[in-house]
Amino acid sequence: MQSPSDILKDMWTSVGGDPAALARVRLTGEEPQIPSSFRVAVAGQTTIAAAGMAAAEIWRMRSGEAQDVTVDMRHAVAECRSERYLRLDDKPPPPAWDAIAGVYKTGDDRFVRCHTNFPHHRNAVCKVLACAPERETVQAALMQWKGEDFETAAYAAGGVVALMRSHDEWSALPQARALAGLPLVAIEKIGDADPKPWPRGDRPLAGLRVLDLSRVIAGPVAGRTLAAHGADVLLVSGPDLPAIPWLTIDTGRGKLTTFVELKTETGRAQLRELLKDADIFSQGYRPRALAALGFSPEEAATINPGIIYVTLSAYGHTGPWAERRGFDSLVQTATGFNHAEGKAAGIDGPKELPAQMLDHATGYLMAFGAMMAKARQAREGGSWHVRVSLAQTGRWLWNLGRLDGGLTTPDLTGEAVHAAFIESVSSGFGTLKAVQHSALLSKTPAGWRRPAMPLGSHPATWPARN
Repeated sequence: MQSPSDILKDMWTSVGGDPAALARVRLTGEEPQIPSSFRVAVAGQTTIAAAGMAAAEIWRMRSGEAQDVTVDMRHAVAECRSERYLRLDDKPPPPAWDAIAGVYKTGDDRFVRCHTNFPHHRNAVCKVLACAPERETVQAALMQWKGEDFETAAYAAGGVVALMRSHDEWSALPQARALAGLPLVAIEKIGDADPKPWPRGDRPLAGLRVLDLSRVIAGPVAGRTLAAHGADVLLVSGPDLPAIPWLTIDTGRGKLTTFVELKTETGRAQLRELLKDADIFSQGYRPRALAALGFSPEEAATINPGIIYVTLSAYGHTGPWAERRGFDSLVQTATGFNHAEGKAAGIDGPKELPAQMLDHATGYLMAFGAMMAKARQAREGGSWHVRVSLAQTGRWLWNLGRLDGGLTTPDLTGEAVHAAFIESVSSGFGTLKAVQHSALLSKTPAGWRRPAMPLGSHPATWPARN
């Protein structure tokens, strides 16, 4: 089984990172940290470390100064569950799930998971099942369905559900085979441009402008990570787009936030103006959704030569499921994690990973890829497209191997986390107690200089550079 250092080395060198930089990284702590048969703690630690290394590499390019990067495994795991440990005016998070979200049995004795936290997704499930949004009626209706038929019908209706598959079942699907030919983080040149000079600043990403068009966890975590290293991150949301308030607070630290209505030409013109002066465009829309509005990677590179365009998808950018919506919990279900964790626990049915690890790890990989592409742009020019997916991160996590007896590990309690890794900060919502960033850089400490604010709190303009 690979050590955390070897896993990080593979990740770092796969996108052209200088192997010499690995000598300045320290990974502390032992696995397991939380109850799982999978190496979730190592996944969190190494993806956060990769992003921290990228920030340190950019600082070396900007200043000539090398620095050390340290990531503690327990702190990394806490950050990969940051939404659990967040406190607002000392109050814990509300229930994370909608009333009918979760796992159901189907008529062919299979399990399906429904994700219904957004009203339009809940409505799609109820429309397909012709039932009221109540757990008992949803379960009764699903007994008239075969699991895979319901999965297909719900997606066609605009819902987001997943049939629980074993890893073998998943691996036999064309989508799994499509992912097998892709790297964990894909970085591709999509246009010509001159190298852009680094702006002035006292942090690795100071003066860099990031457009963050994402929701829920993975994409917002990427933006939060870039903000932790000094970027000006502008979260662009729509006034009518549904959001999950607790996640908005947790992942909003360090960001500006504005409303732009992309359904209107006025809004699209606003986004084009913002894009002209951006360095990184990070988005988690369904594949081709932004292209339909005039913001494909190639169009963005035309509007702003030299842009770093980052794309997050659920199941990858190629293959028959490339268009499928998805969330961490559904990808875990579809790709074999829930089945395998359930078997390891000796239960008949799905068992979730003890963290939204596909989301969090993918968020750090997005930030890592964005920074490595930005460093490459500064060296050789060009416009660049970075692609990651929840399912590809899952494939990587699966291939890290399993932990015998990992499920007997005591969980990481809030008290242990609060004692070590929590900072208390003011915000636009009240006083927050929240997990600090776990990548410790010796010369440019990470941290958030802007408070989390309610969506739409700022104008659709960039702050002035120093």
